[in-house]
Amino acid sequence: MLSVSQLARQCGLSRTAVLYYESMGLLKPSLRSAANYRCYGEKEVAALKQICLYRSVGLSVRDIHRMLSAPKSGIAGLLKRRLVEIDSEISELRTHQKAILGLLQSKTIVGRDKDMTKEKWVAIMRAAGLTEENMHRWHHEFERAAPQDHEEFLKFLHIPDEEVRTIRKWSREEDAK
Repeated sequence: MLSVSQLARQCGLSRTAVLYYESMGLLKPSLRSAANYRCYGEKEVAALKQICLYRSVGLSVRDIHRMLSAPKSGIAGLLKRRLVEIDSEISELRTHQKAILGLLQSKTIVGRDKDMTKEKWVAIMRAAGLTEENMHRWHHEFERAAPQDHEEFLKFLHIPDEEVRTIRKWSREEDAK
């Protein structure tokens, strides 16, 4: 039997996350100790790993709750809906990418290009809610869709040539994965 903290550690989560999933009805301890501590067994470990998998593909807690209580036939429908959502998100990101490229090519910001740096750009991206993983995916898609524009953009940010080559290299390596 595992405690909340042991279960969380085994699944790479915080104790708070495990308790949150419990409060949302996704997970229940298999029993309580004499001191009323939560105890989790292999069944709960497997359930939490399934929850983590579903969260890793962007499913909401509500959808996961549905999936855990739905017949297996309902799971496919929820996954297909998430796939459609992802396609929409990708489309939106491509629209943002095109808009940014348009801004970069616009004469209205030509005089300001000396002020834009990698650090400022990363800060803007983080403020917009992009994680490190999102930014890596953004670079990958930019490199795949418009390699020359990607290089120009990196140079626009006053990134040294060696670092530009490094960024472009790992952006292309994503294709090999």
